[in-house]
Formats: sequence, structure tokens, C-alpha cells
Amino acid sequence: MFAFSDEQQMVRQMVRRWVEAKLVPANADLERHKVLPYDLMRDFAKSFGLAEMVRAKFERMAERSAKAEERGDDGGGHMAGDPALQAIMSIEMCRVSPGFFLSFGASLGLAGGAIMAKGTLEQKKRWALPILTTEKIGAWGMTEPGAGSDAFGSMRTVARPDGDFYVLNGQKTFITNAPHADTCVVYAKIDRGQDVPMAARPVHAFIVEKGTPGFTQSRPMEKMGMLASPTGELFLEDVRVHKSHLLGETEQEAARDKARDVFHGERTSMAPMAFGIIDKCIEVATKHSQERVTWGKPIGEYQLVQEKLARMFVHRQNVENLLFKQLWLQKNRKNMNAAEASATKLYCARAATECALEAVQILGGNGYMREYHVEQLARDAKLLQIGGGTDEIQIGHIARFLLKAC
Repeated sequence: MFAFSDEQQMVRQMVRRWVEAKLVPANADLERHKVLPYDLMRDFAKSFGLAEMVRAKFERMAERSAKAEERGDDGGGHMAGDPALQAIMSIEMCRVSPGFFLSFGASLGLAGGAIMAKGTLEQKKRWALPILTTEKIGAWGMTEPGAGSDAFGSMRTVARPDGDFYVLNGQKTFITNAPHADTCVVYAKIDRGQDVPMAARPVHAFIVEKGTPGFTQSRPMEKMGMLASPTGELFLEDVRVHKSHLLGETEQEAARDKARDVFHGERTSMAPMAFGIIDKCIEVATKHSQERVTWGKPIGEYQLVQEKLARMFVHRQNVENLLFKQLWLQKNRKNMNAAEASATKLYCARAATECALEAVQILGGNGYMREYHVEQLARDAKLLQIGGGTDEIQIGHIARFLLKAC
């Protein structure tokens, strides 16, 4: 796949029209925390009939899943959408507000996606479906204060079995949508009182609902960027959840592998986000370079400015190529390996941050002002180098892959 089809381009234009009509006017209020992103998410879902499409697809999936259960196999219980259309949504929203898309993606992709990937049919119907239709908001709770990049080894949140229940204790931090989420997927280590080192204990995911006794959702954190996306902490103090809240309802299959799948998807999802940021930065910087005149000529005629624009263009080309490679693989039911996913995230995150900062530089004093938008994109882009595994973690993954392969 080397380009979007005519049909996909039409969808892209429709999404851009919605973004310009609804997201652009709301962006300033989202950035200043005057409004939350969730009503706007629901407006998007309503405008494109997403809820109806999701419910229809869910019914077909449930029917296939029931038939597969009768046969005693695992066939067909999945509900994947068109990855190209998901990429288009990411690109167009991230041109204006990467934070808004982050909340959207964390709810549907991370929380809803985790339940769809590992949950029972009843769990998917009860918790995932309302998230995928945007009726409910989801959060995905993995990161802890002392367990960022070392997500599993340093995890201290525990779940102690107690009859038909589990008792959860711990804390999660830097969780997108945490302050307002209705449904949270929380990862914890099973604690049976045995003399087993924490690092070796099995990790499982639990569904915790807003309002559960002992479950506290913090106020939004003050952040550098992605201001449109509320981020917070989750506190669990003797939180009792029924065993039906254990994702998959069995401890036979530890959640580490499924969580790694989510990390993998989070890393490869950086490509369309980065492309949207870079594309908008090029648009703003090029326009300014044509209009801003110094010493009698547009600054775009100076070689130093041209070099910046050219580097931004090269980055956009490379990110676009990574994006279309990824879409081609998904279309053919293939995936990037772990090193390729890390390389994609590393390059795209650095490219987006560099392009946003160069756009600020080209605009000079104007670029430092909020009204010119690129300062927001520079702040937002920086998170791509941190969230989902820092640049340094991706470098380690790539290096270990190469050293092992040689």
C-alpha cells in the first residue's frame, strides 16, 4: 500500500471537515481545560454513525464467537476495524489537537481494545461495547510511580484472591482519562501470600468501575502538553471486585503477553499521530515563509529556512512510508516485529518533535505565541518520545534485537 484509495481520501476529507467545524473552534477551550474532550468524541461518533456500525459489527462478532464456542475452538471472536480509516482519523485530529486524539485512542484503543482482546463475550458486551460506542469512557492502567519503563518487573499493585472476589491495592499514575473514566482496566500481580518474589508473580488485568468502594480517581494533573487529554492517578485501597471482573475470567493465561500486544499497538500508532503533527507544521511554516518579508524578500528565499523546510519534508516522507508499510502489513494480517515497532516509534516521535520545534523557529516570536498553534504542537509532540516507552527504551529494544540476530 503506497497511498490512500479514492474512497479513503473521501473519508479523509469528511473527517477534515468535521475537525475544522468542531475541533478547531473547541481547541482553545480544550487546551485551557474549560471543556472536556468527551462530548466532542461523542459528537464525532454520532456524526459518522460509529455507534451503529460498532453495534452491528459486535453482533456479527458475537454470533461467530458463539458458533466457535460450540465447535470448541477460538475462531472469529474479534472485531477489528479498517486500520487505514483509523489512521486517517488520527492524522486529521492530530493536525489540530493530538491531546484530543490521545483521549479518544486511550479509551477506544487501549481500554476498549484490551477488553476486546482478552475478555469473555459477556465482558466485551458489558464493558467494551459501551466504550467503543463512546457511551462510556475507558482508561488503561499500567504505569506506576516506581514502574514506568520497567512496567512488569517493578509493578507493586497486587490482587489478593478472597473467595469469589479479588482485593486490589496499589496506585497507577500518568493514566490518560483517569480523572473521568467510567471503566478502568487495571493491571496487578496476584498475591497468594506465597514466598514468591514480586518480579516473578503473574500479572493479570482487572476491570474496575468508577464509584467502586476504595477506588479513587485523582484530579487532572498539570502537564507540559497534551492539555486536551486529562491525565491522572488511580488509587486502589482494598478494592473488592468479583472474579467476573478478572479479564478473561481465568488466571491460566497471564496478561503480560496481551499487555505487550497493547504496547506494540501503542508504539506503531505513533506513525499517524506524528504524520498529522508534521503535516500541520509544514503547512504553517511554509505559509509563514512565503508571507514573512525581511530585508526585502520572503524568508523562504533564505537557504537556512529552506534547509529547515526540506528536512521537515524528508521527515514527513519517511513517516508516511512507515505508516503505509504498517497499513500494508495489517491489511495482510501481518505485524511489525518488536524491533520494527520500536524503530517506528523512535523515528516518528523524534521527527515530530524536531519538525514542531523547527516550525516554532521559522515563525520566530510568532511561533512562541499560542495563537500560531505550532507552540502547542511542539509541547504535544514531546510526549511521543516519552509515553509508550521512552526513546531510550526503544533504542535498547532495537540494539538487543540486532545483537541477538548477529
